[in-house]
Amino acid sequence: MQRVSSASVSIDGKLQGAIDKGLLVLLGIKDSDDEEIAKWFANKLVNLRIFSDESGKMNRSVLDIGGGILLISNFTLYGDTRKGYRPSFSKAASPDIAKPLYDKMLDNLRSNKSLKIEAGVFGAMMNVALVNDGPVTVIIEK
Repeated sequence: MQRVSSASVSIDGKLQGAIDKGLLVLLGIKDSDDEEIAKWFANKLVNLRIFSDESGKMNRSVLDIGGGILLISNFTLYGDTRKGYRPSFSKAASPDIAKPLYDKMLDNLRSNKSLKIEAGVFGAMMNVALVNDGPVTVIIEK
């Protein structure tokens, strides 16, 4: 997850989604993840205090600032490079498990009507552009 000033995703040269200030989320789903994790993760994202307050402290959430979230599926996050020179993706969930969880995550995020939620397309080849604000990048796992 990255705090951004702006982010966008394009597919085949066409803009798919864009946000201004907010969070760019590269979502990797592993083989043991379930709907409970998707619910927990969505709650964590919208409430994580990663934006600065008047004193410059990270004390505000994306909800507090009225920001947006751009959600991108990214199975390569679970690439294991410990052995050899070609990553193994054996810990990444198969598409039949990952796609429903990705969709559930989107539903969970979109249930909060005060946020702008944009997304890529699961399994598509995407071009993601961002302006990292800070830079601030956080790994969130349960």
